[in-house]
Formats: sequence, C-alpha cells, structure tokens
Amino acid sequence: MKNEKSTIKKSSIGAKTSRTVANTIIYIVLVVMTVVWMFPFFGIVLESFEVGTKAMDSNLWPIEFGFDNYIRLFTETKFLKWFGNTAFMGVFTALFQTFFILSMSYTLSRLRFKGRKGLMNMMLIMGMFPGFLTLILIKKVFWDLGLTDDMAPVGLIIVYCASSGMGYYVSKGFFDTISKSLDEAARVDGATRWQVFYKVIMPLSKPIVIYTILMGFMAPWGDFMMAKYIINGDPNGMNVAVMMQTWLSKNLLNDNYTMFCAAAVIVAVPVTAVFLALQKYYVEGVTGGAVKG
Repeated sequence: MKNEKSTIKKSSIGAKTSRTVANTIIYIVLVVMTVVWMFPFFGIVLESFEVGTKAMDSNLWPIEFGFDNYIRLFTETKFLKWFGNTAFMGVFTALFQTFFILSMSYTLSRLRFKGRKGLMNMMLIMGMFPGFLTLILIKKVFWDLGLTDDMAPVGLIIVYCASSGMGYYVSKGFFDTISKSLDEAARVDGATRWQVFYKVIMPLSKPIVIYTILMGFMAPWGDFMMAKYIINGDPNGMNVAVMMQTWLSKNLLNDNYTMFCAAAVIVAVPVTAVFLALQKYYVEGVTGGAVKG
C-alpha cells in the first residue's frame, strides 16, 4: 500500500513538473513572438521623437529626443483636418453599419420567409468578391453625384455602409443563442417587431452590439485603396491613410519620414484605446456569435 501511494505521489509530481516545463516553454515562445511582432511599432514610436527628418536612419534609438515632428505635423500640415475626416467617417460608419448589420441579422435569425436561404447564400457568395472590383463604377457614380474630392468622406461612408448588411454572420449567430420565447412573450403582450428588437433583444445583446460598433469604427482608419480613388487627391477630403501614403513617395520620403512616424503614432492611439477598452465585449461578441445558424 505504501509503495502504491509513493508511486502515485511520484507520478503526480512528475506530471506537475512536466506541465510547469511545458508552460514555461510556451510562455517563452509567446514572449519572443510578442517582442518580434511589437518591434516595428516600437521602432516607429522611437523614430517619431527623432529630431530631424532623415529617412531610414541606421540608429534605432534617436540621437536626440524632441517633439519637433509632432509640432511640425500640426503646424505645417492639415493633419487635424485629415484626422477629423477620418474620425467623422469612423463614427458615422460605426453607427450606420451597426444598425444595418443588427437589423439584417435579427431578421434572418427570427423570421422565416420564402427565399431566406437563397438570400443568405447569395450574400455569402457576393461577400467573397473583393470590393475593389467595383472601384471604377463607384467612382463614376459618385463623381456624377458630387461625392468625390472634398465630399469624399460622405461618399466613403455610403460605400462602407451600403453592403454592410451582408456581414450578418457573427451577429446572426449571436441572436440564434437568445431564446425565441422572449420574442413570443413580448409579442403576446402587444409589442411590435421593432419594440421586441429594440427593447427586448438589444439589452441582451451588448457584446455583439459593441463588437459591431468596434468593427465599424476601425474600418475607415485603415482603408486606403477605396479612399484613394474617391478622394481623388483633394487635400480637403483626405483621410489619414491616403495623406500619409503620399509622404512615402520617393520625392517626399527623406523630408517627411519622421513626421510620418509621428502621425502613425497619433492615428494608432484612438483605435488602440477603443479596442483595449472594449476588448472584453469584443471577445464575448465573437465567441457568442460563433455558432451554427
């Protein structure tokens, strides 16, 4: 009996030691991967404080620290205008996309109508085609409507929101996890479909609502291809991605590289702050919607 207990104890200690060693190796690998992944970002932050404009300096650590690039960014360029255009697009895109996506998702989750499966399959197939295939047509239509150049932010909001309902997959999966008996009880009490959606389902769907808002807000900050065509080079309609890209041209790179780094740091702050603040709901929204509908 004592030998058996001793063997079990040694086996338990051995298993615990193995788990500790395995976890330590995993943590080391993750730390190394994190350092490698974050290295370029730290480099951009350090370059933004470099006094001078020399591009691709061999010294990673700035020879002289200063806020010259940030001061120059706000005094010599229309950065506030471009940042404001991007924020304007981010806020309104988030609001409109959230309404369209959640409305479409709730409809497909709760209602059963003729052609529902076909509609879902059609949107799934259409979503596989890259959006830039329609660039020329969209630019032509928006040019005729006066929604390019300085009015490009308004035009881009329309582009971002027009087909947003096709991104119903995650939200529909989340709504599928909410019992339909709640809808039926509210309907029995005389609530309309809109009242059920707004007053019953939405309060229970905070994670997916915040997830959808976050995705809608982040999209315009990183958009370049569509924005470049719609903006058409007009400084008054620029977003930060398009304008910053012009600083990387061969003729301007050497004079604007460190200022580009300063702009990149400022642009990253709002998105990073919003994401970190809402990370909990982001994870809940993704996992809550990852079900078969």
